[in-house]
Formats: sequence, structure tokens, C-alpha cells
Amino acid sequence: MQDVRVSMKSKKMSRWIGPALGLVLAVVLGTSAFAQATASPPAAPQVSPAAPAGAAPSVSPPPSPATASEAAPTPTSVPTVAIAALPRDLSPWGMFLNADIVVKVVMVGLLFASLVTWTVLLAKNLELLRAMRRGRAALAILNETRSLAEAHVRLGNSSSGEPVARLLRTAIQEVQASPHPDHDALKERISWLLERVEATASRRIGRGMGLLASIGATAPFVGLFGTVWGIMNSFIGISNAHTTNLAVVAPGIAEALLATALGLVAAIPAVVIYNMFSRQIGGYRAMLADGSALVMRLVSRDCERVMSPISQPHLAQAAAE
Repeated sequence: MQDVRVSMKSKKMSRWIGPALGLVLAVVLGTSAFAQATASPPAAPQVSPAAPAGAAPSVSPPPSPATASEAAPTPTSVPTVAIAALPRDLSPWGMFLNADIVVKVVMVGLLFASLVTWTVLLAKNLELLRAMRRGRAALAILNETRSLAEAHVRLGNSSSGEPVARLLRTAIQEVQASPHPDHDALKERISWLLERVEATASRRIGRGMGLLASIGATAPFVGLFGTVWGIMNSFIGISNAHTTNLAVVAPGIAEALLATALGLVAAIPAVVIYNMFSRQIGGYRAMLADGSALVMRLVSRDCERVMSPISQPHLAQAAAE
């Protein structure tokens, strides 16, 4: 019985041992194959054939410069940007020569306006000085005289265009045209005539003031027109050159700013000179008003001096002289 049991146990063990050994053998074979596949075998050194005895070893020639340059890596090429050449002369005269024809016309017009402004300054200043000097001298004479006849004698040598002397002659002519006038009516008529003489003298002395006012008011806008035109040309240059380089924009902007500067150069002196002359002309008109007041005082004196409105013989003698 024991032998039978032993034989049965051995059969069972042999049944399990076979598969187990096969599994172990498969694992070992798979592991070795994976290791051989992953491990790269070292490359075998190439052994050159042995040179014959006595043969000199061959020396390779050095690489030529052309070959070396070809072998050297070439740097990446940088894209070049077209750069517009700046004008050689960026002075005001150079910018004027390089400017567009419209900008040139604007600049020439502004320079002419500035020349006119300074010409008016010189001419009007001399005119006002001469008129004020003559007017003060005539006022001093009227202030010292006692009648129209005496004033006419003393101002007889005055220039015919002198406003104060013209005021006196206008009053004398009206008195002579009224043989037996009413005192109040005569004074009123003389006052009207004197106002017209003052207005004429003021209008004559104010010639050129409108030109100064026009230059002072319009010159900045003319310069602004040149500025707009120059900036427009700058943007056109950017569009044609396909670049935003400052060298393309700078010349047009410089021309535009030069036009603006010329506009200010023409406008600022015109405004200052206009204000200066306005004050001087105001003083001249006040002097004419003083002359009219002195003439009316002489007329009033002559009306009160005699029973008749005015002493006719004296006025006739004064008018004849």
C-alpha cells in the first residue's frame, strides 16, 4: 500500500514539474534575447592593411583656403532695409531749395508779407512823427492867439496839408460864407465841418493799418497750409518707399515746420506793430480833437467880442492874406 501511495505522489509531482521547468526556461530565454537586442555591440576598429616595409607614411595635404571657407558655416543673411539719403544741407536755404513748389510759393509769400510789414513800420513811423511834431506846434500857436484872424496870420506859413491849420481855415471859410449868422447855428455848422476834417485826417493817417491787420491775422494760417502740405508729402514718401524710416519723413517735416516758422515770423511783428500804431494814431486823433476845441474857442470869442456875429473886416483881411 505504501508503494502505491509513493508511486501516486511521484506521478503528481512529475505532472507539475514539467510545466514549471518549461516556464522557467522560457523566462530565461526571453530575458537573454531582450538583453542582446538592447545592448549595442561596440564597433570593431577598422584595421588598415599593413603598409609594406620601407614605404613612407602618406601625409594628407592641408585644406585649401577656398575649401576651408566653403566648409565654414555661413552666417544667416540679415535683410537690408532701404535707407533714404538725407539732404546734404538742412539749413533754411537748403530746405527751401529742396521743398515742394507749393511750399516754396508759401514761403516766398510769407517772406514778402514780412518785408511789407517792416516797410510799413518805417514809413508809418516817419509819417506819425512828422504829423505829431507839426500838430503840437500848431496847437501851441492856437493856444496863444486871441482871434481867428490872428491865428490865421500866424499859421499862414503852415503846410496846406497840416490838419490843425486845415481846421482853422475851414472855420474861417464858414464864417465868411455866413454874413449875418445866428451864433448857435454858426457854431453848430463849424462843429460839423471840423468833425469831417478830423475824420479825413484820421483816415489818411490810418493808411496801411488794414494791411498790418490782414498779415497778422492770415499769416499763421498760410504757414499752417504749408505745414499740412509738407506733412502730406512726407506720408506720400513713406507710401512710395514702403518704409517708416525717419530719413524718409524728416525732409518733408522740416519743410513743413519751416513754413510754420515763416508764418509766425510774418504774423508776430505785424500784430505788435499794429498795436503800437493803434496807440499812436489814438494820440494823433486826440490831438486833432484838441485842435478843434481851440478853433471853437476862438470862434466863440469872436462871436462875443462885438455886437455883430464876427468882425468881418478882420476875417476878410485874414482870408486875403
